[in-house]
Amino acid sequence: MLRFRTVLAAVVGAGLAIPAAAPATLDPIPTVDPGDATPSCPDKPCYALGRTTGYQAKIGTNRGLYVVQKDGVLVSWTIKLSTPTQKQIDFFDKSLGGESQAQISVMRPGTKLHARLVASGDVQKLQPYFGQTVEFPLTTTIPVKKGWIIGLTVPTWAPALAAGLGGDTSWRASRNKGQCDDSQAQTAQAVNQIGRYYCLYRTARIVYSARVISTP
Repeated sequence: MLRFRTVLAAVVGAGLAIPAAAPATLDPIPTVDPGDATPSCPDKPCYALGRTTGYQAKIGTNRGLYVVQKDGVLVSWTIKLSTPTQKQIDFFDKSLGGESQAQISVMRPGTKLHARLVASGDVQKLQPYFGQTVEFPLTTTIPVKKGWIIGLTVPTWAPALAAGLGGDTSWRASRNKGQCDDSQAQTAQAVNQIGRYYCLYRTARIVYSARVISTP
């Protein structure tokens, strides 16, 4: 009997030594608070993100803020929108293909600034939320992997671009060399499409964020 108790104690002790599984966490993207930024409209010039897929490459000294740090699922995204005037709205609607809309996107980076867009959320109409910061929960969560990038796809235009910031702040767009100044050409990526994020825009920031629940 004594021998049985000794063996049982050893088994229990071994069980206690097994570490518990790490809990799931709700992780913000960007990974640290980058500070507040205000989209430009209705100021003149009024800047908007147009007909592309983009992601924030750097904010100040911080790089990789929109890179997923742990495997998990993307559950929601947030965008801060300016308040363009009706004249500005009419201009963008006419020149960039229609009413303001956007969707969150997930890219798997490759080499030489190439990336495959692996998934996107539903397209959201933005005009009802102009002048607000709005969060969109995903109707279907998106699995994400460590090292993937959370970006924003804008098939038309979105007044979510803060301008006139420091030269150490920049974002990239899915445009090839020689197309960086052409915002009217449609370069928004579709799912499974590979794009090259050649164009780097300094002194500007796309004001968006997301939430990821990590896999325990």
